[in-house]
Amino acid sequence: MSFFEKKSADLESKGEAYPDPPVAGNGVNDDMFEDGSVDPVYQAKARVLNAALQEIGMGKYQWWLFAVAGFGWFADSCWPLLGGLILSPVVNEFHFNGPFLSLAQNIGLFAGAIFWGFGCDIWGRRLSFNITLFVTGVFGLAAGGSPNFVTLASLLAVLGLGVGGNMPIDSAVFLDFVPGTHQYLLTVLSIWWSIGQLVSALIAWPLIANFSCPQGSTTCTRADNMGWRYLLFTLGGMTLLLWAIRFFVFPLEESPRFLVGLGRDAEAVAVVQRVAAFNGRQSHITVDELTRAGEAAAASAQAKSKGSKSKRQVLSKSSVFTTKHIKSLFETRKLAWSTSLLIALWGIIGLASTLYNSFLPFILASRGTQFGDGSYYITYRNQVILAVIGVPGAFLAGWAVEQPYVGRKGTLAVSAGLTGVFLFATTTARSSDALLGWNCGYAFFSNIMYGVLYAISPELFPAKDRGTGNGLTATATRVFGIMAPVIALYANLQTAVPVYVSGALIIGSGALALLLPYEPRGKASI
Repeated sequence: MSFFEKKSADLESKGEAYPDPPVAGNGVNDDMFEDGSVDPVYQAKARVLNAALQEIGMGKYQWWLFAVAGFGWFADSCWPLLGGLILSPVVNEFHFNGPFLSLAQNIGLFAGAIFWGFGCDIWGRRLSFNITLFVTGVFGLAAGGSPNFVTLASLLAVLGLGVGGNMPIDSAVFLDFVPGTHQYLLTVLSIWWSIGQLVSALIAWPLIANFSCPQGSTTCTRADNMGWRYLLFTLGGMTLLLWAIRFFVFPLEESPRFLVGLGRDAEAVAVVQRVAAFNGRQSHITVDELTRAGEAAAASAQAKSKGSKSKRQVLSKSSVFTTKHIKSLFETRKLAWSTSLLIALWGIIGLASTLYNSFLPFILASRGTQFGDGSYYITYRNQVILAVIGVPGAFLAGWAVEQPYVGRKGTLAVSAGLTGVFLFATTTARSSDALLGWNCGYAFFSNIMYGVLYAISPELFPAKDRGTGNGLTATATRVFGIMAPVIALYANLQTAVPVYVSGALIIGSGALALLLPYEPRGKASI
């Protein structure tokens, strides 16, 4: 007897009615993967877990997780953009070719995406979740004391190792615990991205404007240029505070889907029971129910494969890395097409956005100088305005992805297209106010684009391989992120060429989004 049947019988004995159990098609048990694309035993057990999470509902544990997972979005917004925020005063002091700073940081982000993304499918989510922010905060503080460019670049690269793991892990953790009916909140989590941009810009504005050498000065000493160091000290301390809240305040459980993927059913059930208790509710899931679901799926799979030369192995057998996690994401032609398109989308958008965002303060300052208002004060004031404009985009994205005929794919395509259009429009600006206005449109729609992209990617990967899938997409965006400063080294940033390239790439990515074979709207992640 399933827990829904048991609960129904208990309530009927009291003369009460119990709602119908979850059925396919209502976003609880129904998933988007065709037969044969996902391990059948895992898929069967994941559906039982989905029903159990739906029974628990969206409670205190999930809302806590919305906050602490959001810290990863916050860090992933602050720190990669930091290179652009401190670029002008750092170049003034250390006298180096600016794109090298972004190059060093993106190399660290690339290493972090690989290490943590693939690793969390091997040793689990909890360890990675609790370490990445600590690494980021410690090396962020250390970078503030850098005596020269080489030290600064090296410390930012190690900092990137921590930051690069936040998004692959945090999106997987959140999706593993949220009920299917509330998966759209993964898109809304991008509000933390916007808050990260806003907070870093608000801190940078007074510090760099008031504690930096005058732009273009021939001599710039450390004592006269402490603004960017104060910014690093402040953000580093904030990141360590967020880590402390994660580590000491919130009792993160290991993902039940990760545990089921390793065949550790009893531990998965215990996790679900503890989450239910944290929410002040009760879960009726049992180990026997998971076992029966897995046995039935295994028997069905063996019957279908009877007579074939090889039997398909189900479930992971250990926490030792093999290529199985990667191969599982290319199991069928449709799944392989989906994974390949996601990797391409992340790579293209990563190149375009890094090329533009990393040098946006520099572009605003240089163009502002042409317009007669390129001071640090005006440049960083404009950064704050752009950050504020991006905040409502997260809520609009969360609403749009749930709309019929639009969904995740449509929202991603439209927002990417409009992001590119506003990028092109910035080249027409003939005044500082016009440039700011066009960039406001870019900031608004790019926040929607990223919110959907960060949500749809983990939804399209089964949980047992989700870290690996997130690692592949994050690796793609970091590889192309490394290419962006290399391009900038040979491009003339005083011209509109980098902007044209970025706009065209983002519009092209919007067209690619429509080719994704799966639409997660109304489907439960497994």
